[in-house]
Amino acid sequence: MEDTTRHFRLGDVEAYRISFALSNCVWDAVVCWNYLAQNTVGSQFIRAVDSVSANLAEGFGRYGKKDKIKFYRIARGSLMEALDWNEKAKARQLLTPEQYGHIFTQLQLLPKSINTLIKYTNTSLKE
Repeated sequence: MEDTTRHFRLGDVEAYRISFALSNCVWDAVVCWNYLAQNTVGSQFIRAVDSVSANLAEGFGRYGKKDKIKFYRIARGSLMEALDWNEKAKARQLLTPEQYGHIFTQLQLLPKSINTLIKYTNTSLKE
């Protein structure tokens, strides 16, 4: 008999898909900034947004439920940092209103998505 069960993959995780795409969007915006802006706000903004998807990926790859959830919570913290950098970039007129709006909208989707992932992990895995 052929095994037709489909295993849950990282690409199936909504929070990961959103944060991965968002990290590339922020990169594309920051790469156009001047050196001072890139070296201060830009590098921190990129690191924070990259950290969201990276920690989701690392948590997904962990074996134990507690270990997975620890990384998902770190991703949630990085998300809050990314929101702060987005506001700073807006205040310093580094982003166009369209860029700011898109990034903000995507960041707003992530808390619920990450919390859903944490809840799913907590209820679906034994330990």
